[in-house]
Amino acid sequence: MKPIQVGLLGIGTVGSGTFNVLQRNQEEIKRRAGRGIEITMVADLDVARAQSVVGPDVKVVNDARAVIANPDIDIVIELIGGYGIAKALVLEAIAAGKHVVTANKALLAVHGTEIFAAASAKGVMVAFEAAVAGGIPIIKALREGLTANSIQWIAGIINGTTNFILSEMRDKGLDFDVVLKEAQRLGYAEADPTFDIEGVDAAHKATLMSAIAFGIPVQFDKAYVEGITKLGAADIKYAEQLGYRIKLLGITKRTAKGIELRVHPSLVPSKRLIANVEGAMNAVVVQGDAVGTTLYYGKGAGSEPTASAVIADLVDITRLHTADPLHRVPHLAFQPDAMSDLAVLPMSEVVTSYYLRLRVADEAGVLAQVTGLLANAGISIDAVLQREADEVGGEGATSTDLIILTHDTREGTMNDVLAQMQALPSVLAPITRIRKEELN
Repeated sequence: MKPIQVGLLGIGTVGSGTFNVLQRNQEEIKRRAGRGIEITMVADLDVARAQSVVGPDVKVVNDARAVIANPDIDIVIELIGGYGIAKALVLEAIAAGKHVVTANKALLAVHGTEIFAAASAKGVMVAFEAAVAGGIPIIKALREGLTANSIQWIAGIINGTTNFILSEMRDKGLDFDVVLKEAQRLGYAEADPTFDIEGVDAAHKATLMSAIAFGIPVQFDKAYVEGITKLGAADIKYAEQLGYRIKLLGITKRTAKGIELRVHPSLVPSKRLIANVEGAMNAVVVQGDAVGTTLYYGKGAGSEPTASAVIADLVDITRLHTADPLHRVPHLAFQPDAMSDLAVLPMSEVVTSYYLRLRVADEAGVLAQVTGLLANAGISIDAVLQREADEVGGEGATSTDLIILTHDTREGTMNDVLAQMQALPSVLAPITRIRKEELN
């Protein structure tokens, strides 16, 4: 049978990895897919560099639309990234009857509803395993492997840059700014790391997992997003003393009131496997009613790990290329006419527990004042850690750190209490609040 022909838009790190892995393992991939898969055309602005990667037998052009217009191309891989030209090209490829493979989590988290609807109307597939957690096959696990389950919650370390920074902060006792510069020097962080360190990249991925887990539309605009820029070495040290590690988690959860969709730093018990995921690695925990807890771990980025996911999508499409579109796996796991309208909860309605760090005057009665405010709001305390003043500020210090762990409470209630605490004359600096996730 004639090999399926693939056009590649963008041959950077992931694109070159995809080409190389496909070449290296072509016989094995052909045995699995049932026919050959060949990248026969590439679009890249740097034609000379692209040609040096793919060799003389592949046609290289500088116009992505020339690839889409080629009637011999069956599948288009979009590896350009971003929301702009990538959206136009993906929609044009769909309109031309091409299947699409993309690693573009930002595009799908923001415009996925429109893109999946266009693909369904045209009878083509949009595959995006590489958009979430690199080489970890979490999309396939959620969409197919766990299809018997009512998913209860997902919690993931889904951004390697921030996990590397937090690991270094813990190992070396350094503050965020120092470690970020080192991460940039080593190539773990971009020159402009905003999407990573502010939690936006993780929120794109959590949005996609939430849609697949619960059969809701992609709704990135409803996600609560908080990054790691305000974390200090002191918080990581105190968390450790209390039996926790701090991780940036993407969390989505089914509750009686609706769906939680949030990204923020979280205290996780040190004994949990996910708390021990270090460096630039990714991990996702999924809780299903039938299967219980499952953990998926691996490289979340990089040339060949991400290429592994791109090629898995190419194989899936090749296998299903001639199948009736109605019998293919739906883009978001649930049939398009059976999607849920469950609301995504505002953060103020989320119920979780908390770590609070207060810099307070070292004087009698302060602890009673603070705990009294929590008691009046009906918030119960799990643990209190009060440092000696000279441990925090040196000999003769007049202020100290007060660390409080709470039991579960509504975020809106906690916000009100924090405002009252902050107004106390004995509270000398902005209060640090980090959410705590037991992941039972």
